[in-house]
Amino acid sequence: MKKLTRPRLTTVLLIVIAILIGGLVGVGTFTFGYAQGASYLKADSQSCANCHVMQGHFDAWLKSSHGKFAGCNDCHAPHDGVASKYYCKARNGFFHSLAFTTGDFEENLRITDYNRRVTEQACRNCHQDLVHQIDINAIGELQNDKTERLESNACIRCHSSVGHDT
Repeated sequence: MKKLTRPRLTTVLLIVIAILIGGLVGVGTFTFGYAQGASYLKADSQSCANCHVMQGHFDAWLKSSHGKFAGCNDCHAPHDGVASKYYCKARNGFFHSLAFTTGDFEENLRITDYNRRVTEQACRNCHQDLVHQIDINAIGELQNDKTERLESNACIRCHSSVGHDT
């Protein structure tokens, strides 16, 4: 058996690495296209129903009061900048893809702590005048740090089905 020389071994390793990277890029590109990944980069709420699991939520949103005034991104993406909005979309896209590809999800979807905070801030952003008064009454005075909220004063504690009423 012929022994590989250092330059030949380097060439073989580079070819193997190129094939692996090419395979990952190819599979990733195919998956992104098949899953209509580009549709999630826009603000079209219809893209949220690309997965069959979300169709019921989308249908409920269409009939809800928020369906007339707010899109999915208005409630489920941060409002504090483009970078945080697309970080949220990328993060959710990755974890949703992973869960739906592996089948590791509950049919009765549960909101994560991260998305609960995003949604809470979205409520407070759109309804800030009303929330301001509620915070003053509930806390005694408005706290300077808007991220520090009493859990019992969270909007989605009482209004958890808003936007997805069935």
